[in-house]
Amino acid sequence: MKKISILSVAAGLITAALVLTNTDLKAQEIKGWFLAGSHPKSYVIGLDKTVFKSDGSSAFLESKEDNIEGFGTLMQRASAEDYRGKRVKMTAYVKSKDVVKWSGMWLRIDSAERGKSLGFDNMQDRPIKGTTDWTKYEIILDVPEESVSLNYGILVAGTGKVWFDDVQFEVVDKLTTEETQKELPLQSPTNLNFAE
Repeated sequence: MKKISILSVAAGLITAALVLTNTDLKAQEIKGWFLAGSHPKSYVIGLDKTVFKSDGSSAFLESKEDNIEGFGTLMQRASAEDYRGKRVKMTAYVKSKDVVKWSGMWLRIDSAERGKSLGFDNMQDRPIKGTTDWTKYEIILDVPEESVSLNYGILVAGTGKVWFDDVQFEVVDKLTTEETQKELPLQSPTNLNFAE
């Protein structure tokens, strides 16, 4: 029977650990996307091929600490060139698990002037909390002519996990959305029994 030395076992364990570490690191890379936020080191991102809305995989953002006073975001930055002077609608599907504080999809329109935002919505007024199934969310913002970039993604404030899938951008008719907004809110609850 062949003897196995302690050194060879240790070397094998180290090699296995390095392979697992390298695999974990590769799992964190999502082409075109990156991890940011006030506390990015408190979160982990990756692709999930077992939980998805469409096309066989989704991205996830998950806290890795028990208590976080801040937020992490999975985000992307793109040129505003194709959207200048237009109104853009961003839609995506989000699924959540154990989100204690809140989560939200977000979109920010930036100018060339550092730190100057021309439009912003992070869904803080309609937050995602707790555990939810796949739900479609949308954000609509105007993109002024002086816009340089669109910044967008999904965030988690505090602890929890979210999956993010099927992100889409669409130019929408300004007149149509403005007329819809003018009609809301109603002065008082109306037609609650659907009689007309």
